[in-house]
Parts: sequence; C-alpha cells; structure tokens
Amino acid sequence: MQNKPVTPAIEAQHAALLESLPFDDTQDFDDADRGFIAALEPGVVHAADGRVVWDNDSYAFLEGDAPTSVNPSLWRQSTLVAKQGLYEVVEGIYQVRGLDLSNITFVEGDTGVIVIDPLISTETAAAALALYREHRGDRVVVAVIHTHCHVDHFGGVFGITTVADVESGAVQIIAPEGFVEHAVSENVYAGTAMARRAGYMYGAALARGPFGQVGAGLGQTTSEGEVGMIVPTLLITTTGETHTVDGVEIEFQMAPGTEAPAEMHFYFPRYRALCMAENATHNLHNLLTLRGALVRDPHVWSQYLTEAIDTFGDRADVAFASHHWPTWTSERIVEFLATQRDLYAYLHDQTLRLVNQGYQGAEIAEMIQLPPALEEAWNTHGYYGSVSHNVKAIYQRYMGWFDANPARLWPHPPTEQAQRYVKAIGGIDRVVELAQTAFDEGDFRWAATLLDHAIFTDEHHAAARELYADTLEQLGYGAENGTWRNFFLSGATELREGNFGTPTVTAAPAIVAQLSPEQLFDSLAISVNGPKAWDLTIDIDVTLTDLDVNYRLSLHNGVLVYRKRNPDDEPDVALTLTKARLIAVAGGDLTSPGLEITGDAGALQALLGVLDAGDPAFNIVTP
Repeated sequence: MQNKPVTPAIEAQHAALLESLPFDDTQDFDDADRGFIAALEPGVVHAADGRVVWDNDSYAFLEGDAPTSVNPSLWRQSTLVAKQGLYEVVEGIYQVRGLDLSNITFVEGDTGVIVIDPLISTETAAAALALYREHRGDRVVVAVIHTHCHVDHFGGVFGITTVADVESGAVQIIAPEGFVEHAVSENVYAGTAMARRAGYMYGAALARGPFGQVGAGLGQTTSEGEVGMIVPTLLITTTGETHTVDGVEIEFQMAPGTEAPAEMHFYFPRYRALCMAENATHNLHNLLTLRGALVRDPHVWSQYLTEAIDTFGDRADVAFASHHWPTWTSERIVEFLATQRDLYAYLHDQTLRLVNQGYQGAEIAEMIQLPPALEEAWNTHGYYGSVSHNVKAIYQRYMGWFDANPARLWPHPPTEQAQRYVKAIGGIDRVVELAQTAFDEGDFRWAATLLDHAIFTDEHHAAARELYADTLEQLGYGAENGTWRNFFLSGATELREGNFGTPTVTAAPAIVAQLSPEQLFDSLAISVNGPKAWDLTIDIDVTLTDLDVNYRLSLHNGVLVYRKRNPDDEPDVALTLTKARLIAVAGGDLTSPGLEITGDAGALQALLGVLDAGDPAFNIVTP
C-alpha cells in the first residue's frame, strides 16, 4: 500500500506539539533504562512450528526525532515502551519488558522464584523465563501470581509451569477472587466481536513503521502464540490478607471493579516493593476499551489508589506494574499514584457535574480539559485510553446510550440513515466533493463523517473509498493515542485492500476448557438464532459423568434455558458424557467416542442446527 504524504494541517499540529509539550523532561527515559541487564537477541520469539509469535526488533525504527507521520508524544511513548530486556527493579526483583504487551516479573524467594503475570503466550513467557535464568540462575518456579483476569496477565502460564506441577503442589497459582469467572466470560461470550475489533485496536494487520503501527501506548502489540490457563490454587479475597510464599511475605490489597473486574495490588516487605497491577501505569488507561468491554468504574479506581497510598506509600521504595517501567523512592511513588488517582477522579467527577447540567457524552468529551498539573505529567497522557472516549464511557456507565433527545431515540440504522443524508445533500458525488473541501481545509473529522455516509450508501464508489482512506490516514498520523492511530490506519487499510478479518486467535481452547457447565450453556444460548428457533420446543437432559451433575436444557420461544434436572420429567433426548466431550458436541462433533445418546437424536441435531457461529470477519468501515 502506498502511504499518502502528511498534510500541512498535520504538520502544523506536529510543530505545535513539539513546542508545547515538556520534551526536556527525560525522567521516564532514566527510569525505563534503570537496572538494565541484558536484552533477548534477536528480540524475536518463534512457535514450535517456526512461525513468529513476537518480533520486538520490528520496532527498531523507533529512534531519533518523531517523523511528521507520528504524533511526537506517541512517538516518545512508543520509544519507551519498545525497550526490551531483563531489568533489575531492586535486588531480588526482576522484570522482562518488551517481550509482549505486558511485563513479566520475577521475585526471588528462599529456594526459587515467584512469577507475576506470565504474558499472553506460552512462547513469550518461556523466552522471558529463559532470559531471566540465563542471568540469575536456574531457579525453580514456586508460584505464579496473576494480578488480574485479562489474558495478557495469565495466557503464557504454560511457558512457566505445568498443570502437573500445580496439581502436585510444587507450584501455587495465586489470583484475586472472581479471576476464573471473569477470565473465561470476557474471552467467550463476546469473544468473536472483541477479537475482530482488537485486530483494529492493536493494528495487527498493519505494517510496522512511521506510516503504520508504532505501538498501542500500553505496550507495543499482542503476541500471537499459544494461550493457556491454570485454575488458581489460592484465591485472595480480603484486603490486608497476608501469605508467605517461599519465605517471601506478601500483603494483598483487593481492587475489584477497577481496570479489571477481578484485580489486586500487593506489597513485598522484604523488598519494600509495591506491585500496582494495571491500575497505575504511565498513561491514561481505558475506562472502556475500543475493542469492547464492560465500562470500568473510575470512582472506585481512584479510591483504591488512595487506599494504596495510605497503606503502602511510606513503606515502598519502588512501585512497579504489569506494564511500563517502575517508579523509585517513596516521595515519587506517592506523587505518581496521587497523579493517577486525581486523573480518574477528575474525569469521573467533572463528567457527572456536566451530565447534571444537561450535557451529553459527546459534548462533555469536547469540554473537559485536565488541570495544568495533570496535563504537564507525561503519565496522564492518553496513549491507550483517552479523555475523549473515557468521558463518553462514564456517560454510558451512568446514563446509557440515550441522551434524552427524542429525535435520537429511534434513528435509522447506519445504511438507511446514510442513504437519506446523501440524497438530501445532493448525491454521492456531491458528498465526496464536500468531503474533499473539508479534507483540504484540515477538517478531517467532518470529512470522515461525510465519507462514512457515502460508503454506507455505495461501498464501491472508488473516489469515496480512496478519499475516506486518505482521511482516516491523516487522523491516524495526528493521533496521540496508539489505539486510535491503529483504528484509523486499520480502517484505511481495509478500504484499500479489503477486509483482513481477525488476525489473532479468538477463544483459546485452554480458556474454553475452563468454562463451567453453566458458562458453556450460556455461550450456547447466546448462539441460538432466535427466529429459526421460534417453533422449536426441545428438552435435553445432560449428565456430566466427570462432575457428577445433571442438567435439563430447554429450548422454547427461541430461548435456551438450563436448570438442575428433575428426574420425573421426560426429555426428548438424554446425553451422558464428560464436560470436555460436551464442548466437542457444542462444536458439532457427534461421532467421536465418549458420547451416549438416549432418545431422539434428531432433537439434539435440531438444537445444533439453530446455533449461529460468530463472524470473525464482519465489516467495520463498510456496510
């Protein structure tokens, strides 16, 4: 794909940012380089079949001054985040950074090592462990701590330990209460849609370089290896709970409902070190990720940061997290945590103040400006979350999608609305003409709006597609937010080259295997094509021999419900099998061994016949 040149409007924005932002503040570079021991060379990780699952060397272009095709603030952040290697946090605690979206941390105990957050993939976690052992000795893994329930903090666990070692008691898996339930639900229920959108969010299909993907703000991108999961052996439930692992005391602070539904911070007295999970990183985080998720609560997020300051602030010499680089000295730690706390609290409080004055989310997003002290702190910049989409998320959390204007209560859907707009404006050629004027004037937001209507009226209109791609490209060049840039440039790519689908794996088998029977039934219910099932009434009994439980599934009015089986009720068909075999049946496998069917097998076929698989290549920028 031939990249278009940067327009004068973006060049002017670039120059203004170079003048206004505090680029002479290099503390982050000092901190990011502190404790460096060695890098993985080359910085490439392969799967067993030889394919590349991680390539940090592809970001070698991130040096020197920012080109005008990249927001200089984002260029600075990406340069910092792309640093790769093994680092000493304090003597006894080490991190490997730059081998996945997240960091992996090694805490040395009396006989072995405690691993915190083993990345996304088996392969990257194994490479990080090997790098650690190369320089710190072949220490045995005694425990794995998952700070929270997002896949970049547990997916690589098979690169660190095995199910056998966990089941034998040789290795503990420690996680916050609710970890398993939230980990599997997020990756399954809306997993297909989230994965498709994540391809945009992380720029998975984009070439890396000054005109393409330069990072995602929180980390560079996601690895593409094997994803695993092992059920925790110890769930943390209470703030103040203390456990000793391999001689190392750990004091926990619960922080549910913050960056993840199940999340926790913890403190190591031996090392005077505080782990803040993902609640205090060197950027403004997401309250609602662009890939989709439940809206997070900035109010409780800020409260837990206050609690962390009060509980650990005067006891910690270093604070580290599962992304970015640490902060040292108690004074700087308190300042950093307070800045992060004020950031989320300010957005929450000011959004609600304006909600109560009658403004709606899109208006408030344009009105809110951070206080100067927050604006001047690099760690508040919107490299991953943004003030704009976080404010809209807060509005959504409290008020929902409707802004109370009756004209917006029942609008036409995008295609029908677009056709009417285009007709009213004077036809698609006139729309493209107006969009070209907006583009030439540097009003790329308006150009994109017009061209969105044009494409949803006629997706094959060549001039509209090309100008729309050019417009999204300029929006990407100007974006400080890494995920915004990736969304804009991904849209431009699909307009020019076609739908690239979902570049990464969706629900991994290891995660699906952890579904409870109820979660599995819920996922089936979500897949029922309601209209196709309107006239079906089916009762299926399911006996899971490995769990010694029985269920009745009933399909009626296009709804699949489940309950404990009543032995007095006669089903249409009964299944006797293990949970693993049930997962295979849900995927359509009725022939493999391990399935006993009693009754009308056609009833089971009828249920499977009304299940719709998700579409990992649904359109985004075209109808």
